Amino acid sequence: MQTILLVDPETDFLEWAQNQLETPTTRVFATTTSDEAYKIYISENPDLLICETHLMPFSGLELLARIRQRDSNALVILMSAFGTTQSVIESMKLGAFDYLRKESLPFNLKPVVDAALNTQAEMRSATAFKPQLTVEQYQDSLVGQSQPMQQVFKMIGRVSHSDAPVMITGESGSGKELVARAIHHYGNRSTQPFIAINCAAIPENLLESELFGHEKGAFTGAAAMRIGRFEQSNGGTLFLDEIGEMPLPVQSKILRVLQEGEFSRVGGNAVIKTDVRIIAATNKTLEQEVAKKQFREDLFYRLNVVRIHLPPLRLRREDIRLLAEYFLKKIATHKHLPQLTLSAEAIKVLEEYPWPGNVRELENTIQRACVLASSDVLLPKDIPLGFANQPEDSVESAPQVSGAVGGKPTLETAVETLLDAASADSRLQLLPWLEREFTVFAMKRTKGNQVKAAKLLGVTRATLRKRIERYGITKELNFQ
Repeated sequence: MQTILLVDPETDFLEWAQNQLETPTTRVFATTTSDEAYKIYISENPDLLICETHLMPFSGLELLARIRQRDSNALVILMSAFGTTQSVIESMKLGAFDYLRKESLPFNLKPVVDAALNTQAEMRSATAFKPQLTVEQYQDSLVGQSQPMQQVFKMIGRVSHSDAPVMITGESGSGKELVARAIHHYGNRSTQPFIAINCAAIPENLLESELFGHEKGAFTGAAAMRIGRFEQSNGGTLFLDEIGEMPLPVQSKILRVLQEGEFSRVGGNAVIKTDVRIIAATNKTLEQEVAKKQFREDLFYRLNVVRIHLPPLRLRREDIRLLAEYFLKKIATHKHLPQLTLSAEAIKVLEEYPWPGNVRELENTIQRACVLASSDVLLPKDIPLGFANQPEDSVESAPQVSGAVGGKPTLETAVETLLDAASADSRLQLLPWLEREFTVFAMKRTKGNQVKAAKLLGVTRATLRKRIERYGITKELNFQ
């Protein structure tokens, strides 16, 4: 039996709402004042509270704040006939599940209440999840128990004691800089500087000065002598990220440093000695770049003394849960946010997603979930994956449906084709794409009539409006 507490100063409304919501498996309490509602909530601990914002002796917002302070997982729906922008924002800031205008209640009260009750049931079944991350793992920025990552850890241990150049390869966002920092941390130079520079982020005409420094007057704007990264990292480690983007003229000067241990500042003649360990990283296949004459072969062999390859996150799914937990703790500590936990269902969603952006995308996803969470247990609906992570203009184009019978595709053929398209392209998130396309076609067929389009799709008008706003359909189709 699920329970709902209704609070509204109008008894006629309470009677109507009770008739709408009460079922053989749902019990509804009702009261007209906020102080009485607070007492009932404490004694009965209902699954859901629905309250008007204008209450006596204190407001619905105050009631929401008191209850959420007592129970951070409490689900509260606020409603008002005269809601203001400020009250909507404030209610969501305080952790309300939703905010409804009273004129929309005949259409969306029941769907929103059903969603809230389902969320409550999911949260209560999810609290049994116990974190696996140990204190030692949390303190280490490199997290992973998978076999590929164990091999990476072993390589870090083997190369850290030497000064040999290391080449780290792997897809963007896989954590190459973390590996470089670990090599430095566990090596003989750990007390000396570690300096990282992204070769792709600095214009070609400035990269040489950034690396080697320049003398006063060496070029327009060089008002003073500047020490470069090689001098700053003397005795320590210099990490050259995205080395495959380094211009050929700069490559030749890097080669001289590796061979001779010396260089000159831009515009200077003095030879400067340096003792720097070079660690390079790239998401390119440098052998192909060498073949295309885009990367010096002699520099490639100088840098590729020891090679460590970081596997993409989709090939080490057993690490996803540990990484997600690590990011939850890291975000809670550094961002001063509440400590959240993941439900088993949310973990399954994370583990099934292909993560084209790798560990970086996972961290960003967890951070967004923490910021937007309304309870201390993250559910699948709280995890913004796929389409939710993409800008509006990056929505995949429609897969082509073939195999028609009588000039039209059969349902089975259409479904099979769509599933094949999703399998072939991991970026295509099929269900969000279908939701968007069905909404677009319904709006086109009804010439922008939201009431008819909602009926055609079998959803409420409020749900349709949310989809139109989420997918930018009004702007795209120029409906008035």
